[in-house]
Amino acid sequence: MVSFTVIGESSSDHLARKIASKLKSKYIGCELRVFPDGESKITLKTKPKGKIVVVHSVYPPVDSNLVRVLALVSQAKKYSSEVYVVIPYMGYARQDREFLPGEVVTMSLVAKMFKVAGATRIIVVDIHSILALKHFQIPTKNVTAIGELVKYFKRLHLKYPLVVSPDMGGVERAKNFANMMGVDYIALEKHRDRKTGEVIIKSKNHYEVRNRDIILVDDMISTGGSIVKAAEHLKKQKCGKIYATCTHALLIGDAERKIRKSGVTRIVSTNTIPGKTSMVDVSPVIVKAIS
Repeated sequence: MVSFTVIGESSSDHLARKIASKLKSKYIGCELRVFPDGESKITLKTKPKGKIVVVHSVYPPVDSNLVRVLALVSQAKKYSSEVYVVIPYMGYARQDREFLPGEVVTMSLVAKMFKVAGATRIIVVDIHSILALKHFQIPTKNVTAIGELVKYFKRLHLKYPLVVSPDMGGVERAKNFANMMGVDYIALEKHRDRKTGEVIIKSKNHYEVRNRDIILVDDMISTGGSIVKAAEHLKKQKCGKIYATCTHALLIGDAERKIRKSGVTRIVSTNTIPGKTSMVDVSPVIVKAIS
């Protein structure tokens, strides 16, 4: 059996420990000190051995967490020629191309930084855009949490459930989720203004949602705008209970309050980002990708 050492920092400590346990490997924590000017100083509690797995999500504060994971990778490289970097939530994945003239494709720079820092392999979970991974010049693997989320919902006693994607871009995700659940799915037609961020549901009546429990499926929930608009639209169609589920629950600001106010009964996410909605563990799919 390959010998691994798993390194985790506070942003992903709980998930990192689960990964280490499943790999039957040593776990090394870190001490994090943030100076008054915002600088981060990280100290490994002991020296790692063997192949190293660094586990660290890049969620808000995104820039700080990005620098921290790069620092850990750089330190890990001093002890091992093989450094696997598990980034459960990859910040900047939405900046994978030039949407408007003059926009910087920041994901391209992020990919280069990981290689320079010493990463030899990258593992992410349900990255927002597969195109983002094409910027990396080292092996990458995107694993999905859909199967683990489906297991959670199968344990609930839902009334004639229907899987709904809040936009057409998530059709494939909703289809896969529905197929694993053994239920039907639909997708709403959404328009988002790229400059203002305003979301409008263009779909008309959906009579098939009447009296059915809804599972709104997305890869991430950030401000909650799309989920709120979708929930309000579905409520007008006389649906049953609405559950919002995603892999990554950023829930910026008062997003959670807005979502619940719109009629969503429960928000279910994974532990790629720790929080009170992270009810589903993704360590099994990550460990499978590592080993």
